[in-house]
This record gives sequence, C-alpha cells and structure tokens, in this order.
Amino acid sequence: MRQFEYVIGDEAGIHARPAGLLVREAKKYDSKITVSKGDKSASATGLMALMGLGVKCGDRVCVRAEGGDEAAACEGLRAFFEENF
Repeated sequence: MRQFEYVIGDEAGIHARPAGLLVREAKKYDSKITVSKGDKSASATGLMALMGLGVKCGDRVCVRAEGGDEAAACEGLRAFFEENF
C-alpha cells in the first residue's frame, strides 16, 4: 500500500467537476484507490461517494493506493491533486 496526504487549496474543495476528473484519473489504474477525510473514506472511482466526503478548502485528505500499480497510481494522483486542487 502507498499513500500520501494533501491539503486542498481549491476554494470550492472537491466539487462536481474536479471530482469527475478525479474519478476518470483513478480509473486509469488497476489499484484500489481510496480518498479519506477524517473518519470517512470513499473509493476514488465513485463520484457521489467522493462528493459525500464534503471536502472543503483547507481540509487534509489521505489518498491510498493498493495493488499492482500502486506506486504509479500514487505518483499520478499526487500530480493530479497538485494540478487540480
């Protein structure tokens, strides 16, 4: 398992448009990818679940990847978060 933490800098947090892009990015990998905020977590491939986390600007999220391509998934998603959130 690989993971990283990221503090959301986007003023709107994780809302519909970037959440949809995140789902698309996560589906590129075979690993199981989850996003957690506090005690809540959601699959990175579930749009409504991601939006249900209620991630706002300034919130810290933990992104975990587990599977055969977890290293690539973690690096790819870290870059995605830095570009979009």
